[in-house]
Amino acid sequence: MWLLRLLTAAGLVVDAYVHAELAGAYDGVQAGVSEGTLFRVEAAVAALAALLVLVAWRSRWVWAFAFVVAASALGTLLLYRYVDVGTLGPLPNMHEPVWYPKKTVSAVAEGVAALAAAVGFATVGRYRLASSNAGPSGR
Repeated sequence: MWLLRLLTAAGLVVDAYVHAELAGAYDGVQAGVSEGTLFRVEAAVAALAALLVLVAWRSRWVWAFAFVVAASALGTLLLYRYVDVGTLGPLPNMHEPVWYPKKTVSAVAEGVAALAAAVGFATVGRYRLASSNAGPSGR
């Protein structure tokens, strides 16, 4: 479980860092909400998910939350990379049909975090069951 926790948390931390760092550059892209604001929200939610995976990893809800955060970030990145969705209500048109190093790093980190979180979600129940069956000595 340590490896899954570290992979998930590391991917989410990279996601948070990249979004926080790029937020200012996207403040001008706005409808009702600026893309910079959305980047800041993503950074905060990803950081929270990373923290939860490190401290409350025995909960399937934590793994599910981490998966949703990472997978939705990756899905959004890929959607707006390849599809010009346009403005959706208060959301600005975030279409950006290019790859650059920070975007690539963010996509890879989000993919790793989503995959590790999915595996964590699937296995944490078995890990908890094995731990409880081990008895007080831990064997």
